[in-house]
Amino acid sequence: MGTEAIAEQIRPKVESSGFDRSVKFDTGGDGVIVIDGETVSTTDQPTDCTIKLSLDDLESLIAGDLSPTTAFMTGKIKVEGDMSVAMSLSQFIG
Repeated sequence: MGTEAIAEQIRPKVESSGFDRSVKFDTGGDGVIVIDGETVSTTDQPTDCTIKLSLDDLESLIAGDLSPTTAFMTGKIKVEGDMSVAMSLSQFIG
């Protein structure tokens, strides 16, 4: 699954979430997913928080097969910027 397919998968949850910050999932060469408020895109832009991880790990997070805490503690994800934004993603990740 690519970033566009993942963006489509999470879009309904994000649109109804009331999320009011911005976060970028940066999968390196595989692309980015940007959540800005209640919109989701695959266009790179500055955000409050950037989460760097592999596309496979992002798929596992979205599917609920990888715990965000475990991923962070084991170095599978790196968080840059406002950590509280990353922590608020549990409402539509997993």
